[in-house]
Amino acid sequence: MRDRKTFIAVIGGSECSAQEAAMAEAVGRELARQGAVVVCGGMGGVMEAACKGASAAGGLTVGILPGDSRQAANPYVQIPVVTGIGYARNVAVVKSAGAVIAIGGSYGTLSEIAHARQSGIPVIGLNTWSLCRDGQTEDSIIVAQSPAEAVKKALDLATDQ
Repeated sequence: MRDRKTFIAVIGGSECSAQEAAMAEAVGRELARQGAVVVCGGMGGVMEAACKGASAAGGLTVGILPGDSRQAANPYVQIPVVTGIGYARNVAVVKSAGAVIAIGGSYGTLSEIAHARQSGIPVIGLNTWSLCRDGQTEDSIIVAQSPAEAVKKALDLATDQ
């Protein structure tokens, strides 16, 4: 039987703050050190920073791209997956992972969080969305205070794919 790697999705905006980029790079680096595969949407911002960190630490990166060209991937994506389906690729990003780490993000990130939770995939949040229902804070996004904590929680909670 072959040894299966853990796939962790790192999601966030294609544009992000310097702080979010630094967190994403640290998350990618630590995931690679722990032997996990980084899955993302393959574009810029948080996705590029996570892939940069993972690549620098010798890890494997997969980018599930919205468009029709592998060349659109950020330079740190090692395995570009071309879909041609736009934002619908968000489902493939999270469904390819055993856990998700959300860093910052806009509405695309929020849709990925929803798809992950709908599928029972744990979501760990760093400086990202929080959810409320009927005025009550919902705890479906597990809050982490640091990149190292986010990675530990993601690896501990990752579902078998």
